[in-house]
Amino acid sequence: MDIFVTIATKRKCIIERTLGLIVFFISSTTPGFSQKQTLINIETAHNAIVLQADTGNRLGVIYFGEKLKKAAEYQSIPAMTKRQADVDYSGIFHSAYTPAGSRNLVEPAIQVTHADGNTSLDLQYVSHSTKKIDDNVSLTTVLLKDPAYPFEVTLYYKVYQKEDVMEQWSVIRHKENGNVMLQKFASANLFFSANQYWLRQYHGDWAREMQPEETRLTPGIKVLDSKLGTRENLYQPPSFMVSFNSPATEDEGKVLLGSVEWSGNFRVDLEVDPLNDLRLIAGMNNFASEYSLKPSEEFTTPAFLYTYSVKGKGEASRNLHDWAREYRILNGKGSRETLLNNWESTYFDFNESILSELVKDAKKLGVDVFLLDDGWFGNKYPRNNDHAGLGDWQENKKKLPNGIGYLVKEAQKNAVKFGIWVEPEMVNPKSELYEKHPDWVIREPNRPEHLYRNQLVLDLSNPKVQDFLVSIFDTLFIKNPGLAFIKWDCNAVIYNAHSAYQQKQSHLYIDYVRGLYKVMERVRAKYPKVPMMLCSGGGGRVDYGALKYFTEFWVSDNTDPLERIFMQYEYSYFFPAIAHDNHVTDWGKQPLKFRTDVAMMGKLGFDIVVSKLNENDLKFCQQAVINYKSVSDEVWHGDLYRLMSPRENDFASLMYVNKDRSKAVMFNYLVNNRFGAGSTLPVKLKGLQADKKYSVKEINIYPGTKSTLEENAVFSGDYLMTIGFNPNVNVRRTSVILEINEVK
Repeated sequence: MDIFVTIATKRKCIIERTLGLIVFFISSTTPGFSQKQTLINIETAHNAIVLQADTGNRLGVIYFGEKLKKAAEYQSIPAMTKRQADVDYSGIFHSAYTPAGSRNLVEPAIQVTHADGNTSLDLQYVSHSTKKIDDNVSLTTVLLKDPAYPFEVTLYYKVYQKEDVMEQWSVIRHKENGNVMLQKFASANLFFSANQYWLRQYHGDWAREMQPEETRLTPGIKVLDSKLGTRENLYQPPSFMVSFNSPATEDEGKVLLGSVEWSGNFRVDLEVDPLNDLRLIAGMNNFASEYSLKPSEEFTTPAFLYTYSVKGKGEASRNLHDWAREYRILNGKGSRETLLNNWESTYFDFNESILSELVKDAKKLGVDVFLLDDGWFGNKYPRNNDHAGLGDWQENKKKLPNGIGYLVKEAQKNAVKFGIWVEPEMVNPKSELYEKHPDWVIREPNRPEHLYRNQLVLDLSNPKVQDFLVSIFDTLFIKNPGLAFIKWDCNAVIYNAHSAYQQKQSHLYIDYVRGLYKVMERVRAKYPKVPMMLCSGGGGRVDYGALKYFTEFWVSDNTDPLERIFMQYEYSYFFPAIAHDNHVTDWGKQPLKFRTDVAMMGKLGFDIVVSKLNENDLKFCQQAVINYKSVSDEVWHGDLYRLMSPRENDFASLMYVNKDRSKAVMFNYLVNNRFGAGSTLPVKLKGLQADKKYSVKEINIYPGTKSTLEENAVFSGDYLMTIGFNPNVNVRRTSVILEINEVK
């Protein structure tokens, strides 16, 4: 019996010591148990992210969500989480910037190999500060250091108070005796606690951009990324949503909208950890991009942009729109110009006289700009198709014997402006540029060349290539000072990634984008007010990293209006309408009115043969340009409310409301032609003021037809938002635009 008592006693002691060690371990690594707390509250108007350094100086995220009225109460949050039998043995699942090696058991935000070959990293809190940039913007910096190595990371949190928007990035530096190899280098490492997580991501390809997919995140890691080098948006855009507890709707639910501000390879890790918390790590993709960092050199990551709302996707998207117009998109609070493009009228087959007539058509149509697209350059290898000439930016003497300057003057005679297409980053093998500078081309010297749209990518990590790109714009603007619009295209992805300039090939993907931004910065510094369209074989490059240099972006080469309704609807969550380039073309089987009404959802343009329009079609287009200009301020600068989703209903409906709630415009489109499809019930409007009265009037009516709606009907805002209004969309009225004005 004594033996059994002794064994039982020893077993009890072992259990007690084990439990004691677990308690000690948790108390020394988990912020909720620490005696000494350093809290860092980073707050917008309505939301907060709260960081805490524990007694071991490890920095964790203890809260992300709605802002508390009393900031002192944030420190009580960790102790409120009680999970039976769940223990974070590492103590850093909730890390604000998770290092690889050492005690980490989950996906890292940063991974390095030190100069001495050590692969572990321990980042500890040192200090933080907050600087007020202006009445709305502040910047919080947090310094982390490794206690064993002269290696540090500074985390940056830029807060846009009233927009409820944050940008987050990191700067990595060291003073070791030799280079440190960076294997992963995220911009942001966020941490969330909820019962469930729902991801709305996007995928696609050329002419199929922004196809949504919504799924519940389950334990493990979901990775969103691009490895294309350029055109990062082609298969997988860097923008997404995460809903908490249940999928958010337009007006209800907790949701985060996020986007990586980078025009190259990006990566987003969404990891549901063993404790059912969500870890979100976002930034540049580390694929084939190990970076050798010299002592005292700084490695700055791109920003990760996000906004959070407890009132659904609609409010979150309006937050981003306000931020983008105020702080990011070039001239985001200004105006835009309508245009006529020649591409679908002529493709490569044009000459000076044909273009002169098209310039006159632009005047006849009533638009502001005539845009000359691809095919105007190359002499030794004329650009008569997409197989030759790219890179040789001299006017084709056969097509344009008097040069671009003649066309600029023709446009000025007709009281329209002149714009031009360029694709400066690319080269055809059949070009003088390729023959003279094969070392400027990204290509493996010992492999067959793989072409994408018959072209290759120039090596923008090379300063000489950067200078060449800037010279393209200088030549155009110096010779043609009246040039008033640029369409910047980018059609190829990077195959056989190899640089004759780079000493370390793993730097190419990153330094390419850095070189691209240097070019854009230089061009913008010289020509700060010229409107520029960001195009990439359609919507292959749509991100806020590039959009700071552009006034707008090309949504897709797919201009079928039915398809565009769906694409434009999804893009509208992340980018305001003032940045959407929408053109009326001959794609699709819908009538001209439908095509035009859809294009009016953003920045209106035309890509049609004006001379072939019949009398009524021409009259309609001319009046549509006038109508568009009467409501464009609401479209460009108003608050967007999505009323009926095209994916869930027979018709799509959305409206833009100006800031003082005195005027709105409502777009309605039939997306299902089945029998009886249409607006059988009134649509509840949003964003109006309940105690105001509003007139509702249909505009953009095709000549010879009449509206079926009562002319200038007047309702209270309360009625329109509670009961609604039926736009009478059906197979005979496939698109309806309503102008809504306050009646005083």
